Amino acid sequence: MLTEKQLKTLKDRFKRLNNLYYIEDKNGKCIKFKMTTEQLEYYDGMHDKNVILKARQLGFTTEMCIIQLDAALFGKKHCAMIAHTRPDAERLFRNKTKYAYDRLHDDIKEMNPVSKETTSELVFEKGGSVTVSTSFRGGTLYSLHVSEFGKICAKYPQKAKEIVTGAFEAVPLGGKITLESTAEGRSGYFYDYCQESEKLKLQGRTLNALEWKFFFFSWWKNAEYAIPVTTELSERLKEYFIKLESKHGIKTTPEQQAWYASKEKTLGDDIKREYPSIPEEAFQQSVEGAYYSKQFKQIYADKRIGDLPDNSHLPVMTFWDLGVSDSMVIWFVRKLSDTSYQIIDYYENSGEGMRHYFKVLKDRGYQYSAHYAPHDIQNRSMMNDGKSRLDIAKEGYEIDGQIYSVNFTVVPNIGIMDGIEQVREILQYCEFDEAKCEQGIACLENYRKEWDDKGFWKDKPLHDHTSHGADGFRYFAVAMSKRDRKVKQTRLVGLL
Repeated sequence: MLTEKQLKTLKDRFKRLNNLYYIEDKNGKCIKFKMTTEQLEYYDGMHDKNVILKARQLGFTTEMCIIQLDAALFGKKHCAMIAHTRPDAERLFRNKTKYAYDRLHDDIKEMNPVSKETTSELVFEKGGSVTVSTSFRGGTLYSLHVSEFGKICAKYPQKAKEIVTGAFEAVPLGGKITLESTAEGRSGYFYDYCQESEKLKLQGRTLNALEWKFFFFSWWKNAEYAIPVTTELSERLKEYFIKLESKHGIKTTPEQQAWYASKEKTLGDDIKREYPSIPEEAFQQSVEGAYYSKQFKQIYADKRIGDLPDNSHLPVMTFWDLGVSDSMVIWFVRKLSDTSYQIIDYYENSGEGMRHYFKVLKDRGYQYSAHYAPHDIQNRSMMNDGKSRLDIAKEGYEIDGQIYSVNFTVVPNIGIMDGIEQVREILQYCEFDEAKCEQGIACLENYRKEWDDKGFWKDKPLHDHTSHGADGFRYFAVAMSKRDRKVKQTRLVGLL
């Protein structure tokens, strides 16, 4: 029988959460669940729609397993948690949800007995359920938690779309959605929601029920992330921690700095993704499987993304990826020398005809020296009287009372993987305008291999929203590589 004190505890949700449930700690020991400082901060600040960008192993999935179990058992609510793989979903259900339920007092279980139990779901007789799976569609949920949503967006973009269009829609106004993850590249729903919600937080205005609330939990907020000092920090890390304090007001102890230095030896560059100090830093790391991650690591190290020097006296080349119903892109490039390129601008749109893009060229006001397009610009169509877009571009369009035409150079059609190698080669000679090329840079950083559901990277690119920007840049690399070879051959012939 429950004591009077225990019965009183049952009426208070916060007391229930911090007194009734047991979890397995990092060392495999069974302990009573009590919210940590980070978990309490999230609990107290929880909104209807929440985005948690975090360092690893801070226990938010554990917290949400307990909160959802409590809501199902006592509130008779329907709750669901989504993990990015089935083994992860089964592990979360077994090691967290079911583990906590099995260790409840029998009298508490009898208040709302289980009527159905599977390897991923508990359904309660008097109402309420808790499910851990890889997706959810149909029915109505009070609480939805998506674990490692950033990884789902990166590796399973179609699954991410299904979660947004299906599972999110199962949660009505007044329900709760929580997305938590470490960062995984600068694209996808998780990145977009983080950017949107962080801006709202910085503005400091009251959120409506459909806007996302931003939470960021860094490694340095957790007292456990500290070890005794045994060696001196490198000069690079000393400068890093000085910058954190001077620029961001983040003070760290020598013990915390020693922990970070030791962790960095194991993780290398991935430490900023797994244990970010500031939100911006979390998204500087390239996504897994990205084709140009090594090159962009060097670009950032060389500070080749930012405000470019004024070279407006030099002409501009454009490089196109041509779509019909989907996106079309234009890269704008200045060549400073055979081994130096300024990527000065980027434009992308969809659902527009060629006239629209010609007007973009005209309105940009650059002095152009050449325009490059892929081989499919030569394809002829009955809808255009048998003419190709190459022919039509030469004839031009009337824009602002004048005929504006473009004489395209066709880029050689080589294999995609060969083109990717050309991009890797030319990126070492490129610097980017950060503001004007933001969208294009994001495409290049997040252009990646397709992920196999069996757990392997396929040897081909994933076709998603990054593809057109990456393809346009690939045509730049191929065109310049062929052009430079011609220049070198001409010089060689002249010497013979």
